[in-house]
Amino acid sequence: MMAPHYYIGLPQWSHPHWHETVLATAERGAELAGYAASFNSVEGNTTFYGLPSAQAVARWKEQVGPDFRFCFKLPRTISHTGYLDHADSDLLEFMRRLTPLGEGLGLLWLQLPAAFSPDALPALKRFLLRLPAGFRWAVEVRHPDFFAAGDADKRLTELLAGAGVNRVAFDTRTLFEYPGSDPVTREALASKPRLPLPVSATGASPMVRFITPLDWRLANEQIVFWVERVARWIEQGRTPWLFFHTPDNADAPELAAAFAAQLEARIKVSGFRPWPIAKVKQAGLF
Repeated sequence: MMAPHYYIGLPQWSHPHWHETVLATAERGAELAGYAASFNSVEGNTTFYGLPSAQAVARWKEQVGPDFRFCFKLPRTISHTGYLDHADSDLLEFMRRLTPLGEGLGLLWLQLPAAFSPDALPALKRFLLRLPAGFRWAVEVRHPDFFAAGDADKRLTELLAGAGVNRVAFDTRTLFEYPGSDPVTREALASKPRLPLPVSATGASPMVRFITPLDWRLANEQIVFWVERVARWIEQGRTPWLFFHTPDNADAPELAAAFAAQLEARIKVSGFRPWPIAKVKQAGLF
């Protein structure tokens, strides 16, 4: 089986709106299988709050093909409660619970809080040295000093590159450029970071999290930007991991599909599988 040139997905595999549109499935309970028919990865945020049961992990594995990859966020008990100190037992349990996915376990990422400053980089270094080998890792930071193109940014880049760990790029530019007044957009504006955009690849698997306004077409300029950047990474031999958001994620599948279409017009790649046209037409009948 040929490995995909990139991985693409959404922050969830089920959404009430999707039952009536492009990712509609024949029966409820098959949402993951329907999602995996088009996307080859998913951004698993739920593990930040709690770990799934062994039974749930087994069900997930049964519903996806051999090329699908789950990307999970490390628990907040690791990243936020103790700022990486005394996290060995939580990390061990995280890995024990999820490694039954086997090859289906994709990029694993650590999201650090805004309070995690450059002064804490020694703790990050100690933590990275303890990570299990043989897995893909990424780190997302939110302290403003890491985005100032100064010493802190340089030290972080050198640390991640030296460990072969990927830096997460979270692109919120268009969300803040078009700040809607509706409740879901206000919630997104309050919860998402407004920070400059890092685009350096510190490892072989650069990770991009991209959120747009509710009308994702307002972000076409940024889509074009990421198409070019991702194509360049692929040409360099890297395998990007890309996750697409909107404030309520109702139209996130269309956003991701639009990106994939532009990318595949730019460079010959495999990764996204468009949903069947018949499925869309059937959904429109009801």
